[in-house]
Parts: sequence; structure tokens; C-alpha cells
Amino acid sequence: MSDAKASILIPFKNTAAYLPACLDSIINQSYKNWEVLIVDDSSTDQSHEIVKAYSQQDARIRLLKNKGVGIIEALQTAYAQSTGTFITRMDSDDIMATNKIECMVADLTLKGPGYIALGLVHYFSESGIKEGYKRYENWLNTLISKGTNFNEIYKECVIPSPCWMVYRRDFEKANGFNSNVYPEDYDLAFRFFENGLQCISSNNLLHSWRDYAVRASRTSPNYAENSFLELKIHYFLKLSYDPLKTLVIWGAGKKGKKIVSLLKSSKIPFVWICDNPKKIGKKIYNEAVESFEKLLEIPNYQSIISVANENAQRKILRIFKAQGKEAMTDYFFFC
Repeated sequence: MSDAKASILIPFKNTAAYLPACLDSIINQSYKNWEVLIVDDSSTDQSHEIVKAYSQQDARIRLLKNKGVGIIEALQTAYAQSTGTFITRMDSDDIMATNKIECMVADLTLKGPGYIALGLVHYFSESGIKEGYKRYENWLNTLISKGTNFNEIYKECVIPSPCWMVYRRDFEKANGFNSNVYPEDYDLAFRFFENGLQCISSNNLLHSWRDYAVRASRTSPNYAENSFLELKIHYFLKLSYDPLKTLVIWGAGKKGKKIVSLLKSSKIPFVWICDNPKKIGKKIYNEAVESFEKLLEIPNYQSIISVANENAQRKILRIFKAQGKEAMTDYFFFC
């Protein structure tokens, strides 16, 4: 296995209660050739002092001050000071499995550039994990175990933000953290996808993902639902949209309406369908909502599905398969 250095990039702000467990889990890694670039994003608690004490005890831990404001600029600050062959991100409130860095370096060494090393993740919380997070964990781990993450990239972020590793050259090819677009983890996943990186399957549980009430992804407007939809539409139009096909939006609920609004803003033509009799035949945003049977009249189409109900999704999938349509070419589930 390679003994090349792994750079671990960590932004932090007011996570004093969790930093010791995080840093201890890194210090206890079975793979020893790593460096931590950990950036204080204007903490007001004891976080800075805690990290400073660790950095004085272990020279591999380098404490930095954010040159800007926010997670993206903190990550940019960390990366600018990194020297490793391999790049990974860690969250300051999470915990690494002891063999995390070793497993990821081994996977990348075996496969070489052009790949993303991943690991299974597990949510934990002192107050218990809600059902939505359990579903996301199960869905994500199923993809990771098969290495098929990018097959469902328009559904949700398919790369766990604190549990991936790539070669530096691949990180730079994907323009790293230079995008300044939130949600930054999902944007990076799309850019990995855009640049043709492939996911390495893994059945190793490598990361414990802490959930709590004031976590940034819960409280920051940068991670609101609309931000995710805007990102999905941006990359769909850039990477997957075929203007020679009729674009069909399936679903007229909250997400479907937002998607339609974004497409209208971009002046992209579309047909809007659903199977809700209360909405069929009506106009929303001055656009007619037609029956899903309209799909049978369109021989050459791409469809974005905004329907979240799993039973409804299975029915929709059967229709596509009966027509010989292909996922990620002819149809795209957005939830």
C-alpha cells in the first residue's frame, strides 16, 4: 500500500463539545502519514483553544484562521496549505473509524487516479436519529456498497461530504472548493461526476456522522431545499439535457412547481404532467398541467420526476421500462 500523505481538511465553528472526539479519532488512525489542516471560521466558544492545544501536541495538526467567511472559504484556506497526494474532508463534529484513512488510501492506490474512495456512514445523535436521516443513510450506503452513486445523483447528494478521498490531481481537475456554490458538498459531487470520476464500492463502515439541532446543514439557508433544486437544474441543463427531446416534468407538487419555475426562468420549453385529478387540466404559473397519459403521445422525451412517494415512483418506473426508456438518459428522479 502507498505511504503517501493524506491531507484532511476540516472547517470548524463553535464545535468545542465535539472537537476532542473528532481529533482523537484522527490521531488514532492506523494510517499515520496524514496532515490535518483545520480552519477556525470565527468561533466564539473554546474551539480555537482546544484545537491549539492539540496542534501543540501533534505537529501533523495545523491550526489556521479562515481568510474569508463560511465553510467554503474555510475549505479553500485549508486546501491552499495542504501538501498531500490524497485529499479528504472531515467535519469537526464527526468521528472517523480507526481504519478510515488506511482503507481509502488502499482503495485509491489499487485503482489509481480517476476514482473516488468512499466508505459506509452511520448517523448518531444523543437525541436519536429521525426517520428521514435513517432513510438517507440506508439509501446512501446501498449506493456506496455497489459503487453506483452517480446513477442517482439527481435524487440527493450521493457523496457523503465527510467520507470521500481523491487524488490531488483529480481534486484540482474538478476545481476543488473553488466553486463558491452552496450546498458545497453536492456541488462538488456534481463536479466529480462531470469530470468522469468513478466511485469505488466499499462495505467498510468508516464514518460516524453526528446529528444535532444546531448543525449547519439544519440551520443555514445555504442548505435549504430550494438551493438543492437550483443546483440540480443547473447541472441537469449542463450535463444531461437534450434539447432535441421533449422535456417532460412529472409531478405538480411543491418540488414540481419549483422545477417548473426554474425552467421558465431559463426559458426551457417543457410539458407538465401529473396523475392527480385535482390538478390535471388546470394552469399553474400559466402552464397547463396534463394527464400522465400525455406521455404516450411523445415518442422522444426526457422526463424529470419530482414525485417523492415511493409507491408512485415504482409505478412511474414501470411505465418507463415498458417504453424501453433508460435511467440517466431518458428519465431522472429528482427525489
